[in-house]
Amino acid sequence: MDNPPIYRLPPDTLHLIFLSIPLRQIIICRSVSKPFHQLLTSPSFLSLLSSHSSLPLLAFRPPHHRHLRHRYSLSSHGPTISSLLAFDPSADRWLRFDLSFLPFSSMSPVTSTLGLLYLWANSPNLPETSKSLVVCNPLTRSYRILPQLGSAWSKHGSVLSGSGNRIAVLTELATLYFNGSGSGLKNWMKFSSNLPSKPRSPVIVANSLYALCDVGSPWRSVWKLFTCNLPILEVNTASLGWSKLEKDEWGDVFDILKRPRLVKGVENKVLMVGGLKSSFSLNAACSTILILRLDLETLEWYEAGRMPVDMYKCFQESSKFKVFGSGDKVCFSAKRVGKLALWDCGEWRWIDGAPGFGDGLYRGFMFDARLDVMP
Repeated sequence: MDNPPIYRLPPDTLHLIFLSIPLRQIIICRSVSKPFHQLLTSPSFLSLLSSHSSLPLLAFRPPHHRHLRHRYSLSSHGPTISSLLAFDPSADRWLRFDLSFLPFSSMSPVTSTLGLLYLWANSPNLPETSKSLVVCNPLTRSYRILPQLGSAWSKHGSVLSGSGNRIAVLTELATLYFNGSGSGLKNWMKFSSNLPSKPRSPVIVANSLYALCDVGSPWRSVWKLFTCNLPILEVNTASLGWSKLEKDEWGDVFDILKRPRLVKGVENKVLMVGGLKSSFSLNAACSTILILRLDLETLEWYEAGRMPVDMYKCFQESSKFKVFGSGDKVCFSAKRVGKLALWDCGEWRWIDGAPGFGDGLYRGFMFDARLDVMP
């Protein structure tokens, strides 16, 4: 059969055609034929893709080991993951990205920024202490191994990523930071955290880290916001550290939420999400889930969203729920709910069709799929 007429068009014309369609369609077209795949994966085409050519997805982390028996095969190193499960809110579709191109015996995705996926991985036939942090782009099937870390960091650290290939790994006692940009740090920089408790739901916004810490007692939690500036070049680690961020005008903003979490907002914003207490008593019930927005330029709080009462009834009986997302998308999961709730650009809706992960308690992060970024 003769080739279709479109194959006879010059590459420049084909580039213009494909640059005019959404990234979702470009990804589909790469699987249509070998000529399309060669064209749409060529460096000349990828260099033309603008930074806004991204597909925002909700990516899901695998459950903890005790819930993996029916979903994944287990090795001595942990779960063997061969794909990344994701949900496309704009098309209301579930997707899987193949990770089999990565030469590792076990993998666990943890976070993503600007089209790059970060995961813990073990090299085949090597001990647990060989676990490395790997950055990859599932769409271009390219990857890079970051400088080696010990197994304790992969077990107990929270991994964050920001623009410019910046990565931070946090524990209660110490913070590791790596700047993967061309002029940045070449190795991990370690400095003491000196935090009053383990940092909760840390996020990277611009050039700073933000996290919640419990400064209360074993009988009553008192949450405060802490921040830490990230260096661009090598500096003396003695000058690095966390400090409390607060204003008298904030009043009881941290007292009205039960089990608050932070989520990175749009641009220079941070979201704080938690159950809205009905009173200030120790065991006060919650009336709904509230989303507050902090403008880091003015340091003022605003109400961004409030879960509808009918939706919250499904979460009300659950003793534990998870929150994840970024920008203007925040996802909620809880035990025995059976589906996910999504706050999307101010609108609330359900996500159905989620595969059965053990106890149904999903964890995840935003993955902005892109073709124009390399690890």
